[in-house]
Amino acid sequence: MNIAACIDHTMLKPTTTLGDIENLCAEAIHYQFAAVCVPPLFVKKANELLAGSTIKVATVIGFPFGYSAIEAKVAELVLAIIDGAGELDMVINISAIKNNDWQFLANEINTILPIVKNKNRVIKIIIETGILTDEEIIKCCDLYGAAGVDFMKTSTGYAEKGATIRSCTTIA
Repeated sequence: MNIAACIDHTMLKPTTTLGDIENLCAEAIHYQFAAVCVPPLFVKKANELLAGSTIKVATVIGFPFGYSAIEAKVAELVLAIIDGAGELDMVINISAIKNNDWQFLANEINTILPIVKNKNRVIKIIIETGILTDEEIIKCCDLYGAAGVDFMKTSTGYAEKGATIRSCTTIA
């Protein structure tokens, strides 16, 4: 198996330039990565740069903190789909978890998921495991697994603490 075909090559720093995206896409083509993950601003350009390849374009929704209103996430999601994103990495509302508002989280995913699936897109949910308890991680896996998301991701890289071996084994 070619491990590169399982990698999302990512550039999400706040100072990302067009040159960064051009380099990212060129590297993705060279190594045959599965996808590039770019800021929403660069989705159209990444699609142009990857035209004719099998590499997918992913972008982020609610990034990096996840506390956007559901309606804002829907607007981001719709625009990303219009711009050509094939994969959507959505940060869940960590504040809702910390306030034990699982109904909010259920409403969020039940609003987002039909839009994604209706357009035959992939959704990856980022749960920020480094700042969650084991119980919260398990509840997230139960909620999002039952909802039918495509993938769970462990971290945005922006929280005060990233994913750990412990938090990743909790998911497994």
